[in-house]
Parts: sequence; structure tokens; C-alpha cells
Amino acid sequence: MGKRIKVLVIDDSLLFRETVARGLANDRGIEVVGTANDVFIARDKILDLEPDVLTLDVEMPRMNGIEFLKRLMPQYPLPVVMVSSISHHVFDALDAGAVDFVTKPDMKGQRSLDSFINELIIKIKIASMAKVGHLKKDYVAEQLTGNIDSRNTNMVIAIGASTGGTEAIYEVIHALPRDMPGIVVVQHMPPVFTAMYAQRLNNSCRMEVKEAQSGDIITPGKVLIAPGGDYHMRINRKGNSYIVECIKGEKTNGHCPSVDVLFNSVAEKAGANAIGVILTGMGYDGAKGLLKMRKAGAMTIGQDEQSSVVYGMPKVAYDIGAVGKQVTLKNIPQLLHSVISGKARESS
Repeated sequence: MGKRIKVLVIDDSLLFRETVARGLANDRGIEVVGTANDVFIARDKILDLEPDVLTLDVEMPRMNGIEFLKRLMPQYPLPVVMVSSISHHVFDALDAGAVDFVTKPDMKGQRSLDSFINELIIKIKIASMAKVGHLKKDYVAEQLTGNIDSRNTNMVIAIGASTGGTEAIYEVIHALPRDMPGIVVVQHMPPVFTAMYAQRLNNSCRMEVKEAQSGDIITPGKVLIAPGGDYHMRINRKGNSYIVECIKGEKTNGHCPSVDVLFNSVAEKAGANAIGVILTGMGYDGAKGLLKMRKAGAMTIGQDEQSSVVYGMPKVAYDIGAVGKQVTLKNIPQLLHSVISGKARESS
């Protein structure tokens, strides 16, 4: 067995701290080296205990978790998994450098608690392999302008991501002009949060962004985010248009929604009239679907290792030949824009 992951648990509730610490300690790959009830105690314990991963509550006394992250990351870039109630503040935490988040369970229900601990264990293990301390300015693309080739406005751009994807997707969409072809997105995320995420993007991007509903038409200037939870999203044709369908289903590759389900449908329904983009994330979801898209004539793009928080999904896709062009995050919007405006082509 390899080296155990050293975890520091930070939460202001004694009961919750002890519950989390006890649950994590049951996993043989994790060692809980300490707990802290506020970030000032946590700061000292980080220096003394040198943890590999922190779990951090968003709402904390004296200084909240987000402010702590903003101060911590420049000096001690550590992988952090946020523990949060259902709140848009998790996206502020991800923006400040957290790797991922889990939602607090209903402490009265054992099944909910067990599910929470299992999810937290998985995300701690992923976080331990994540790249943190990115200099954000290195991966921020400038907002693009310029006319789109009208012959390409009925294309479909499909994007898939997991760990680190909320920020990566933002960087791509934020840079794109309002008249880009319609975009469909699968980001592995729990229910409720996908609607919050879509609203957050809609408030800061030039394209219109919304959580997808069955029957939504994919039109230029619109981004549709797959709803988290029990539904997969795929595309279909309706006359001369593409629409999305959100279908209840079992997990594929451990995820619902699954990137592969979306990419497979794009390959089947749009063929060469599509572009596929696979971004940062653990695992292999989306790799086979992206390969299917490439074989159907679509242009395919993969995020490179240097700019990925977790170079898992893009690596698997690259290794099986699914990626036509591998580029750093900040160059993806420019590549998409160049293709759509007719200034670039890919030989698939």
C-alpha cells in the first residue's frame, strides 16, 4: 500500500469535525492528522502537521473559508475540498483555488451521512493528485471580437469537464463573443448547483447561459448546461435545428450526467458539423465519445497537461487518439473562434 494521504479537517462544529474525522479514518488510504475549529488554528496546524489535503467549511467564525483560501493559496498552495451547504459561495471558493466541493449531509440520516463520507473520500483522493497554485493570469484568455462565418452558426460545440472544470469552462465561455454557435456542456456537478453555475456564467459572459431543459433549441449565442443529478443530456435533431433531451438514466462511467452520453449523441446527430472539447477532470468520461466525434468528422480539442487541474480525462482522450488538437486553456477560445470564423481548419 502506498503512502496515506494526510488530511486536516477544518470546521467550526465539534460534532461535524469528529464525525468527518472518524469517517475519513475508516479509509486505509487516508490519515486524519488533525482538526481545527477555525482558520487561525488551522494555519498553525498546517505549518506543524504538513497535511496533503484540507477539508474546509465555507461558513466559519472570525474568517470564512473563502477569505482564508485567498490568503492561504499564494503562500501555501494546498489541495482543498470545500464542505458547504447548498450555496453559490462554493463557486467563490473554487474561484479562490479550491479543487472541489461536497455538500453537507442531513446529520439525522445515516444513509445521507455515509454517502457524504464516501463522496468526500473520493474527492480527497482526487484532490491529492490535483495541480494547485496555478497562476490564474497564465490561463485567462482575452475576450474575443470579430465576425463569425454565418455558414458555421448552425454548428454545435460540445464541452465536457470534471474536477477543475467550473473555472476552465468559465475561462472558455467568458472569452467568446455573443454570436458563437450554440454550446452544450456537461460538467460533473450535483443537482441544484448546475442551475446556480449557469446563472453565474450568465451574469458574467456575453453568451446567454442556462441550465438545459428537454426541448431547448441549440441556437447561436446560447450555452446549455446539463442539469446535475439523475439525468443525462444528449442532442437530437428537430427539422433543421438541434435540440437537447434530458433523459433520466443510470450512471455512465460513474457519472450522471455523463460526457460520453453527450459526445456520442453529438457524433451521431451532428457529425462533422460539431466541435468537441474535453477539459480538466479525473477519470476517462468523454474520451470514447470524443473519439466517436472525431471519427464522424468533428474537430476535437483537448486541454493540455500544464493548464489542467487534473490531467485525467484529456489524457485518456489524447492517448486513444480522440484529440485532434491539444492546447493550453487560454488558447482554446481563440482556436474555437478561428475555426468558426473560417480562419482555421483541422485535418482530422
